Amino acid sequence: MKHSTTPQTRRGHRGGPARRIGRTLALVLPVVLVLSGTLAVTRVNWTGSPRSSVLTATDVTDVHVSSKAVSQAPQDVLRDQLMTELQDKNPGQVLTHLQQAVNGHPSLAEHCTSIARALGRAAVRIYGASRAQSYARPVCDTSFASGVLAAHS
Repeated sequence: MKHSTTPQTRRGHRGGPARRIGRTLALVLPVVLVLSGTLAVTRVNWTGSPRSSVLTATDVTDVHVSSKAVSQAPQDVLRDQLMTELQDKNPGQVLTHLQQAVNGHPSLAEHCTSIARALGRAAVRIYGASRAQSYARPVCDTSFASGVLAAHS
């Protein structure tokens, strides 16, 4: 008997059940992944507005906000929070929090100037003009400093 050194292959055999399951998964799995990714992206709150019906991570951290704040615009809520914070912390820390809020929610950038000016005016009432001016730095195009100047004049 002579043995062949070439492996024998079965012709006409398409594979067993494992091969069929593998082919099915290879076709179905990418479709499922694309659809689930698309659905996940559509559920993200891209507007920056917490009024959406979708609960975002930032909404969960802001649950302690009063019912009055719910009816306010996000920039008004931020201004009120920072004004309250100014009572307990120095203006430098409050300006840092303003910058962090704008960096975290770019939709607030257009309101940064007015919020910083309001903080500058409030800082003059709390700390006096020269001490308030000592905290000025380039947050929102030096609007804090212009608020201090406006309140001092």
